[in-house]
Amino acid sequence: MQNKSQHSGAILAALSGAPFVANLDLFVVNVALDDVSADFSGSSLAQLSWVLSGYAIVYAALLIPAGRWADRIGRRRAFLIGLALFTAASAACALAPSLWALVAFRLAQAAGAAVLTPASLGLLIASLPDARRALGVRLWAATGAAAAALGPVIGGLLVAASWRWVFLINVPIGLALLWLAARVVPESRDTQATGVDPVAAVLLAIGVGAASLALVQGPEWGWTGSGTLAAAGVGILALVWFGVRTVRHRSPLISPELLRVPAFAWSNVTAVAFSASFAAGLLANILWMQGAWEYSALRTGLAVAPGPLLVPVFALVGQAASRRVPPGVIAAVGSALWGGGALLILASVHDAPNYATGMLPGWLIAGAGVGLALPTILATAAATLPPTQGATGSAVVNTSRQIGTVLGVAVLVATLAASGATAGWWVVVAFAAVAVVAAPAMSPRPTPAQSSSQPVAAQ
Repeated sequence: MQNKSQHSGAILAALSGAPFVANLDLFVVNVALDDVSADFSGSSLAQLSWVLSGYAIVYAALLIPAGRWADRIGRRRAFLIGLALFTAASAACALAPSLWALVAFRLAQAAGAAVLTPASLGLLIASLPDARRALGVRLWAATGAAAAALGPVIGGLLVAASWRWVFLINVPIGLALLWLAARVVPESRDTQATGVDPVAAVLLAIGVGAASLALVQGPEWGWTGSGTLAAAGVGILALVWFGVRTVRHRSPLISPELLRVPAFAWSNVTAVAFSASFAAGLLANILWMQGAWEYSALRTGLAVAPGPLLVPVFALVGQAASRRVPPGVIAAVGSALWGGGALLILASVHDAPNYATGMLPGWLIAGAGVGLALPTILATAAATLPPTQGATGSAVVNTSRQIGTVLGVAVLVATLAASGATAGWWVVVAFAAVAVVAAPAMSPRPTPAQSSSQPVAAQ
């Protein structure tokens, strides 16, 4: 325990830094697409979109199989493998000679990110002392949220030099994190794990990947187009088959008992809804400033930055409040603040730029909401995980977050095409309202011995 305490800061830095870079790559590439298009002339928008959507689909599809694999072979070992693959693929992206080579290397990046993300949270749960575990999970979650919102800022700065720097910057960071993690992060694994069911792993990857493909491409292919319906049908069929196999197999990929824990199950529902609202709100904000106000990519990124600065601050506020307030209430309040910030933006923003008096106040309220909600959602889910399933359980939650992200962006894009720019904010508010309703059920149910004492918090 003493060794854990001595190295807690370095462990947290290594295990939060790598997912920060991986999450950053989900969003930072958005601002580089124009420059990528200029370098690879003749590429259509549909082809360019695979630089973004290919990463998102592979990342979502592989998270749970990768988490189960990490629990079995050792989470530290899996984390190092995933981070090494992500770093090497980043270098390859920076040197890509063609668009389709870039897409292929992005898929390899996504595979590395899918391995390192659940392994990092599983390691964090296992490596930190009990007294620091809840705070560590909250800060881990806060770095992911900050990465998403800071993506346009960092992307705008890097693209000013070259779009290739968007990927090249990952290489020295990845090497530094590999060195640090190899020195300070202890190994942990599920010593009772049996072999991963390969059929279930393939079914889950196909199911999540196909469903994500339908959501990502639905606005472009048409929601009733043959490609969208075929992808959705394959996804549903594979997921149903996976569910049947999970119930019947002696060594399921995801333990059914894990999903029967109410706090864990509702944490996943809330994660989908809040992530959908967050992703839609971030994109709506950027599109409004660049479209209606004609902000440059760099100016847009800098305008987005104040909200994310509040995320770690309110993650600490949420941690302090969790000693007295049930986590479901904290997450509901955070989701309400996020949705309220979106409503304020909707009510006060005009076609003429009014950032300081219109966009900024709502964005600051929304940033505070993210700091309360997202870390609490992940901390509550992590608090219910058995130690032997740290990476698998965290992969389930992160898959829920990624599916929510894809869902929110897809619904936003479809709404913008059908109803115009301001209607997009109602998408943000609607998903936030679902999160507010779902969040109270996240609170762990008190045991009979606790029923007459304070509510249970995600400690």
